[in-house]
Amino acid sequence: MALIESRMMPLGTQAPAFSLPNPADGKDYCLEHLRGSRGTLVMFICNHCPYVKHMESALIAMGEQYHGADINIVAISANDAETHPQDGPEAMAGKGYPFPYLYDESQQVAKAYGAECTPDFFLFDADLQCVYRGQFDSSRPGNNIPVSGEDLLSAMDALQNGGVVSEIQKPSIGCNIKWKG
Repeated sequence: MALIESRMMPLGTQAPAFSLPNPADGKDYCLEHLRGSRGTLVMFICNHCPYVKHMESALIAMGEQYHGADINIVAISANDAETHPQDGPEAMAGKGYPFPYLYDESQQVAKAYGAECTPDFFLFDADLQCVYRGQFDSSRPGNNIPVSGEDLLSAMDALQNGGVVSEIQKPSIGCNIKWKG
């Protein structure tokens, strides 16, 4: 496991378009159809990463909290399924997240977003301009800080309520994306 920080996409960057399959239902989803009226959260996660596992129940709670709200959530796994089959489509299909969990087999979407680690979070406003990229919160496996999602949820709440998202943002930390060859 190589621990790295996210790259921190410049604020104001336009969300790269994508169309990716959801292994759970076999349908393709594109960013344009997933976008929320106030914002869209695109997160890069995977099944095996201890950093994602550490916050998995909080990610589910966040998905349930925002289900039907004006901010839509989508998760993407871009890890190489040949070297990490637990992150491939078959294993993804059974996760049961309350948001689409898409597979980026070509890894082109992860590269377009500049995603580096799992988890890696990108929050976009109604015009798909980046307003937040960074950590979920300061909790990490073994540091005894409770998982709260305070950093990301604060940004999402501000966006949902028409407020200003703070520009003080810390990079996400996690396992590197498992790139192909």
